[in-house]
Amino acid sequence: MCARKMHADEADIDVPLVRRLLAAQFPRWADLPVTAVDSAGTSNAMFRLGDDMVVRLPRVEGAVQDVAKEHRWLPRLAPSLPVAVPGPLGKGTPAEDYPWPWSVYRWLDGETPAVGRLAAPRSLAADLAEFVTALHRIEPADGPPSYRGRPLETRDGTTRATVAALDGIIDTDAAIAGWEAALQAPAWPGPAVWIHADLQPGNLLTVRGRLAAVIDFGCLGLGDPAVDMIVAWYLLPADARGVFRTAVGADDATWARGRGWALSIALDELRYYRETNPVMAAIARHVIEEVRTEQAHTAA
Repeated sequence: MCARKMHADEADIDVPLVRRLLAAQFPRWADLPVTAVDSAGTSNAMFRLGDDMVVRLPRVEGAVQDVAKEHRWLPRLAPSLPVAVPGPLGKGTPAEDYPWPWSVYRWLDGETPAVGRLAAPRSLAADLAEFVTALHRIEPADGPPSYRGRPLETRDGTTRATVAALDGIIDTDAAIAGWEAALQAPAWPGPAVWIHADLQPGNLLTVRGRLAAVIDFGCLGLGDPAVDMIVAWYLLPADARGVFRTAVGADDATWARGRGWALSIALDELRYYRETNPVMAAIARHVIEEVRTEQAHTAA
């Protein structure tokens, strides 16, 4: 297996499976080396193919619809973005021993940034702001809605239930206070824009400390630009957040909603992955603490 299973309904995926799929559907690549990619990703399994490609297979049925979405939209969005994004090279079809479509992309070089160990956090903050601004400015056209494009208040019931489930694991009073503060922010008054909606460390690649690529567009779609503020708490230290916020031009309401999105997503991740994905769980704990600290400072 490529990694420990995280979901009850997760498919069995390993190197022999990838080799069989390639031999049947892309024989021109069948003789290339295939190696599992060490990743904390939760929706897809990845295998490096030769030197310059990667095979990406949904782990669960819920990620299947992202295959067609990425193949359709990433080539259209890429020319307007300042850093590399995955370039589809082939779209696989379901097979006897694998039930869903899958993808071959070009390999993107870089390393995942490590929270707390950024080489140039203020420069990276500026890079992230440039990417977010460029994405939000792309003509929405007939883009699909992001499942994270709904108003923040639609997550109220599930977020409160998640906080209750984490009683004894986190400071639940602080979490509820931070969540309620975010809910008080005015809703986004403008039209929906393109959002990545999952700008976490694992979906970013850096080279010499600077942003080189953004990957995993499974949450891509149209929605409130505040969702893309989450990277400020997921990755950036407090003294670099101002650089990011100023560069993206986030007003108080957008920033507050972004903080609420970061908190809600992190709470869900901590509850779900606490036992199965220690990397994701550690990042989620970090986000929850960063939001608590910033909220306490804001309220002081």
